[in-house]
Amino acid sequence: MKKITNEEYAKMTEKASPPSTIFKNCLLAFLVGGAICTFGQFLVNYFLNSGLEIQEARAAESITLIGLTAILTALKIYDNLAKHAGAGTLVPITGFANSMVSPAMEFKPEGYILGIGAKMFIIAGPVLVYGITSSAIYGIIIYLFGWY
Repeated sequence: MKKITNEEYAKMTEKASPPSTIFKNCLLAFLVGGAICTFGQFLVNYFLNSGLEIQEARAAESITLIGLTAILTALKIYDNLAKHAGAGTLVPITGFANSMVSPAMEFKPEGYILGIGAKMFIIAGPVLVYGITSSAIYGIIIYLFGWY
């Protein structure tokens, strides 16, 4: 068995590696992420013009983005968009909704309870546990120091 030198290995690696498309990836992430955020702002303005207060409009916008992302993920449209847009689809609220629905859809053949229901929280579960725990600790600290 022939031993490969560092130089030979570097040449083999460079030959096997695809060319870097970092500029294209950054541009697509910027455009798609910006489009999602712009759509979110459009929704907020729409809900404000419909008579909702600012907090209610923001809540309605969040719920709408989560619902649309879940539906688009279930129809495999969001995942196809993510293949081309990359990090642009990881805008926090849509990325989180996608991360909850994707594992559930993957295990759909296992049934609604053991497949979709159980697998939905594989990725989101730790995030929810951390969020709830840290907010409880934060609340206790605020209460103990009288900062409320």
